[in-house]
Amino acid sequence: MEQTHIGFPPLTMAVFVGLALAALLLDMATHRDNKPISLKDAVVWSIFWVAISLGFAGFLYIQHGAQVASLFLTGYTLEKVLSVDNLFVFIAIFAWFKMPDGLRHRVLYWGILGAIVFRAIFVAIGTGLLTFGPWVEIVFGLIVAWTGVMMLRGGGDDDEQEDYSQHLAYRFAKKLFPVWPKLLGGHFFVARQQLEREARKPENQGISLAAKGALFATPLFLCLVVIEVSDVLFAFDSVPAVIAVSREPLIVYSAMLFAILGLRTLYFVLEALKRYLVHLEKAVVVLLFFIAAKLALNATDQLFHHGYSIDANTSLVVVLVVLAAGIVASLLFPEKEEAEGEASER
Repeated sequence: MEQTHIGFPPLTMAVFVGLALAALLLDMATHRDNKPISLKDAVVWSIFWVAISLGFAGFLYIQHGAQVASLFLTGYTLEKVLSVDNLFVFIAIFAWFKMPDGLRHRVLYWGILGAIVFRAIFVAIGTGLLTFGPWVEIVFGLIVAWTGVMMLRGGGDDDEQEDYSQHLAYRFAKKLFPVWPKLLGGHFFVARQQLEREARKPENQGISLAAKGALFATPLFLCLVVIEVSDVLFAFDSVPAVIAVSREPLIVYSAMLFAILGLRTLYFVLEALKRYLVHLEKAVVVLLFFIAAKLALNATDQLFHHGYSIDANTSLVVVLVVLAAGIVASLLFPEKEEAEGEASER
């Protein structure tokens, strides 16, 4: 783990906050409608978000040197790659809720805003815990390694559809609010007065309103809650992994924030390309074990002074090479089911 101490220089903080706020405002202004995003638009926006992140990396290079820029890029790339598996979970959640494409964008928007807030909390807690000594890094390493083990064990269950009605977040949300079982546009909540009119429509015969409650949640809200809690659970794995790169809060949080800002459009790219990226999850597992080893080396070096460590440039190269290997392997060695399906289409 690289121990840089750039602190919070006013200019760096101003550029970081300015870029982040400008990006959020731009995203809000350009994606207000509940309309599906085409693959072409998703790719263009994904490239735009990467360009913004590279621009900030260039600024760090000029202001703080190559090491800080390399640490940022490593953390950014790592968070982006680890987020792929989380986005695949989102795809499964949306499929279970039968969420229309146009409304998925709305759920992801609010979900990512929540992710930005929770990442800030987790980064503050995580980097603060490191002051208690190298044993904390060992715990972080075990968490990351356990995530890799669980992904390996669950790798063959892709065809099984999880019942999200049993999800803790789903059941908790239903206890907080009465639920109207149908989507009503892009509304997360609907007033009782409106639902009384909806219940009288012929297509809603058989649907009765709960006896109590002035405000009813819709399936859109239930979906958002499940997405948000799933992302929070994912943060328990991803935050220690990115903290393994650097314990400097500004580097860690900026890397995660810029990676998160592009996740909404990346989702639609992955949804379209999921059937082709069959070995990308294996690359994520390899990276998790690499990060666990990096944390273990750093912790044991502090304890036993063996002198072995993995520097920032090496970490960046490993992350990029493993990611590229996962993509190339997916193109060269597609799964049998997919290959047979393409052959039958011909």
